[in-house]
Amino acid sequence: MGIKERLFKRTPPFFRKLRTAGIVLIAAGSTIGTVNVSLPGIVKEISGYLIVAGSVMVAVSQAVVKDEE
Repeated sequence: MGIKERLFKRTPPFFRKLRTAGIVLIAAGSTIGTVNVSLPGIVKEISGYLIVAGSVMVAVSQAVVKDEE
């Protein structure tokens, strides 16, 4: 099964929830990273980690498919 076939097959319910959680992490990290208030450097660094972790969660969750065999 190729990548193209994997991306268009149905995703199991658990991984759909995990994908949604990843999208929420990306949104939270992006919001924290773009706020105009002066924040400590560690907070900005954590927002970058949230974006990366959310992106990985979304990518992995999208590639998982339900085996119909």
